Amino acid sequence: MGEFPDMKISIIVAIADTGVIGSNNELPWRLSSDLKRFKKLTMGHHLLLGRKTFESIGRPLPGREMIVVSRGTPKLPDAVHLAPSVVSGIEQAQLVGEEELFIAGGASIYAATLTSCHRIYLTQVHSDIRGDVLFPKTDWSAWAEVSREEIAADDHDEHPSTFIVYDRRAS
Repeated sequence: MGEFPDMKISIIVAIADTGVIGSNNELPWRLSSDLKRFKKLTMGHHLLLGRKTFESIGRPLPGREMIVVSRGTPKLPDAVHLAPSVVSGIEQAQLVGEEELFIAGGASIYAATLTSCHRIYLTQVHSDIRGDVLFPKTDWSAWAEVSREEIAADDHDEHPSTFIVYDRRAS
């Protein structure tokens, strides 16, 4: 993947202790604090995501520009942009001056950007949830932890979780 020196590329993801990120094309948990964090971090930015992930969300998210990666020509709302590849989607965001592009899934989009992104906003979901989509194998030694916040389970969060921010270590 090409270099994009004027734009930070950040993965934003929630991963269960089992490595699961999805089940039957949806999130396999209910975590209000994670959704609030996602909204706060991504508001005003571009989101790059795959077609299935977009379909699971079901609509454009207010306050964000969405770029859907698909080799086909899916029917998308007018407010959503189509990109034939991950690189093309990143280029679209860079061309309009995006400062931080958020990679929002699914697994193949994460896999395509994992080796070139700058930051990972991780919600570690402390549960042994099973599902059919896993986050790609990751060499976590290439990442430096920047911050960590523990979130307890409660009426709005069905599992305890940890918000962690990682930056890529200098090579």
